[in-house]
Amino acid sequence: MWRAARTPFLFSAALFGAVFQSQANAQEQVDVALVLAIDVSRSMSQEELELQRRGYAAAIASPEVIRAIDLGARGRIALMMFEWANDNHLRVIVDWTLIDEAADARAFSDQVLADMSFSQRRTSISGAITHAAELLEDVPYRADRHVIDISGDGPNNHGRAVTLARDAALEKGITINGLPLMTTGGPGSQFNIPDLDVYYRKCVTGGPASFVIPVTDWAQFPDAVRRKLILEIGGYEPEQPRVQPVQFTFEEPYDCMIGEKIWDQLREQFFLDP
Repeated sequence: MWRAARTPFLFSAALFGAVFQSQANAQEQVDVALVLAIDVSRSMSQEELELQRRGYAAAIASPEVIRAIDLGARGRIALMMFEWANDNHLRVIVDWTLIDEAADARAFSDQVLADMSFSQRRTSISGAITHAAELLEDVPYRADRHVIDISGDGPNNHGRAVTLARDAALEKGITINGLPLMTTGGPGSQFNIPDLDVYYRKCVTGGPASFVIPVTDWAQFPDAVRRKLILEIGGYEPEQPRVQPVQFTFEEPYDCMIGEKIWDQLREQFFLDP
């Protein structure tokens, strides 16, 4: 009889422990909750996907990034990573992880390297931003800042307009930073644009201290990711000239639907799927 009575007691204790741990995590405060959203669209070759993954893994575990975390007001961050392509392909690589020491960063890096991505059709930056914003709503820690770090090698061509997703995220107080991959080669390069960095500045990124760091050669990628993470963890903006001449410019509005238009043109030319 004692054994029978003991079973519900143990179950209640275990349930209480799980709830208590969840509440403890929710009370844990971090300097930043950072979502790493990496592009695996078909315009990325398998070699480029591996370079991207190794670059992120090396940067996350680097002494410079760990030092940036240590120098924060709380000395810890919440970090997660997912891959994206079309509006329906969103896959978590590493779920929310508390990082407050080098061992945590190395464990996160090891999980990144242990996984493998395969390229998927279409490019939905809007879907990636929307999904990242949802992940930030459910982050199990209290964060001083919410940041989306999004990398990609082409403009949005699937899902809703990227500006709508960006603006919705900004209304929630989220900062979006960009790492446009302006490299040459790889399949599907006909969908890319030469001024992808401008596209990211005008159409993708925004929020307090937001910035764009373009990559024009894969050899630059690990350093670019490391620099980007340090800026995001510290909440800094890249250095700008302190004095700038005052001038009036009348720029033409940037076409944030350029990716969709390129897709439509190629679809009509080559009878691609909608």
